[in-house]
Amino acid sequence: MTIGKIAIITDSTNNLPDEFITQYHIQVIPLTLVIGDQTFLDGVDMRAEEFYKRLTIEKNHPTTSQPAPGDFLAAYQKAKAGGAEQIIVVTISSAMSGTMESARIAANSIDIPVTIIDSKSNTMGLGWQVLACARARDAGAGVDEIVEIVDNVREHLHLHVLLDTLEFLFKGGRIAGAAKLVNNVLKIKPQIRVNHATGSVEPVDISRTRAKAIEALYSAFTKKLDLTKPLRIAILHNDALDDANALAEKVIAELKPIELIIALTSPVLGVHTGPNAIALAGYSEK
Repeated sequence: MTIGKIAIITDSTNNLPDEFITQYHIQVIPLTLVIGDQTFLDGVDMRAEEFYKRLTIEKNHPTTSQPAPGDFLAAYQKAKAGGAEQIIVVTISSAMSGTMESARIAANSIDIPVTIIDSKSNTMGLGWQVLACARARDAGAGVDEIVEIVDNVREHLHLHVLLDTLEFLFKGGRIAGAAKLVNNVLKIKPQIRVNHATGSVEPVDISRTRAKAIEALYSAFTKKLDLTKPLRIAILHNDALDDANALAEKVIAELKPIELIIALTSPVLGVHTGPNAIALAGYSEK
């Protein structure tokens, strides 16, 4: 179903809770997760709850791959058949994945306009942009206005992630061996952030204990926000619900956001961030 003849499509790294996907009639294209000789569609064949239980005992380190152009084309055709006259696609950062390129290639094979937005983010950094897109569409905005609204959200968006371990970045070949040696000795808890100008990941801070790391995560994130404006905040976690709930209590008490979402991180992102990672993603409305 489409609303106002504009269909909205995103990929499975958006991490919006299912009720939002249903409420706003958003099509989700899954990335692929490979574990040994088994292949799963992210969030379809492999749910996050199952994935994190398996991750800590799995001998084969999972790998991921982007959707094929044909996956996007099938979604475009479905949207058109459902009455869409225009399509907006919001994808994971092009600096992190080739997903946006698949969406672009597919757009050449459909005869209705397709507008592709690079979120320059992932998880709820992407999710907040998708949600803003859908809400603007439902309020009657046209494509150009929707793009402007989404761009504004991205400009004010902050996403900070606390890793409980660097082990899964090592396994994925994302960090040099010398850094692995340092981690093994120090047992560090690194904090990283997404730069929404470049769409890439940057280091923020290092802590030695989880308690201090969570404090540093909260502090670094809140310093970026304009606390005089309405706040929309999401807490993402890799099977660390107790820590997520404790952080939510602090966010509610001190920041009083107008919207707070708690969600599990999708498996294709959890492959690299590992168990017990936790993140804050949100923005101050203008």
